[in-house]
Amino acid sequence: MTESKAMILGCAGKAITPDEIRFYREERPWGFILFARNIGEPEQVRDLVASLRDSIGRPEAPVFIDQEGGRVQRLRPPIAPNYPAGAALGALYRQDREAGLRSTWLLARLHAFDLQRLGITVDCLPVLDVPIEGASDVIGTRAYGKDPETVADLGRAAAKGLMAGGVLPVMKHVPGHGRAFSDSHLALPVVDTPLAELRTHDFAPFKALSHLPAAMTAHVVYTAVDPDRPATTSAKVIQDVVRGEIGFDGLLISDDTSMKALSGDFPEKAAAILAAGCDLVLHCNGVMEEMTGIASRTTALAGKSLERARRALGYIRGGDGMQEAAIRAEFANYFEAVA
Repeated sequence: MTESKAMILGCAGKAITPDEIRFYREERPWGFILFARNIGEPEQVRDLVASLRDSIGRPEAPVFIDQEGGRVQRLRPPIAPNYPAGAALGALYRQDREAGLRSTWLLARLHAFDLQRLGITVDCLPVLDVPIEGASDVIGTRAYGKDPETVADLGRAAAKGLMAGGVLPVMKHVPGHGRAFSDSHLALPVVDTPLAELRTHDFAPFKALSHLPAAMTAHVVYTAVDPDRPATTSAKVIQDVVRGEIGFDGLLISDDTSMKALSGDFPEKAAAILAAGCDLVLHCNGVMEEMTGIASRTTALAGKSLERARRALGYIRGGDGMQEAAIRAEFANYFEAVA
């Protein structure tokens, strides 16, 4: 069987078109990602997920989504409740550590219920960024807190909750997006903080959770490490910081290549991401012309990257057998509005 290419792609709408089917079949993405534009009724989502996998002939192909709670939540009522953001979990944690940890685990376990019934197997969570005062609100309330200890503690609970439900967690945005003063969807953030401070603040949650199976990069320049390139396309950041200091040896996925932070055309972006040491190139918006450019410079998933991908897929399995009603009832003790 022909090996997959090292990329994760989106699609344009609620059903894939004949052109998309032909493209996926020829270009063989390793996985797919869904956004709000792809979400309608539950049966439609299940059909879409199945048709994406069928287009590449891989029933085990991972399907990703950003389902955090708060403003970054692709599944909305009536498919899934409006869940609280990370900051609300952090506020509870500061009042009662055990309640904060338990509610964070419960919420992640609920995400797993919501995703599994639709065939979605990967959640881009936990958010391990530690925002500082005055930073862009692109992270904002998505963060569990403003200190690395809180973020690591709750991030660990969220990851465990997802994995208990058979959903692969992807920690983001390594090595840290919380200090960015611009939104990387719109511009390239540049962080001039000394390396010693980055180590104790920004990098710390990722180092504490470096055993997790997958991570997503930050489109952020850290001048103390590489003044010329954002982490996503910097071999120095990836090798020296992500793989070295942080000690992460899991599957490393770029953040979205359609964001404005990255320079160059789409073939150049894909080539730079892989050359820097990312295992997979992510493209989210489903625009065919852009996906074609990504595919033109994306190589087959092979070597250590293939090993990491296979290892990560091992975390996608059946849930722990817990009853959803009981989990929802317990979570309602903490956040009644989303019971």
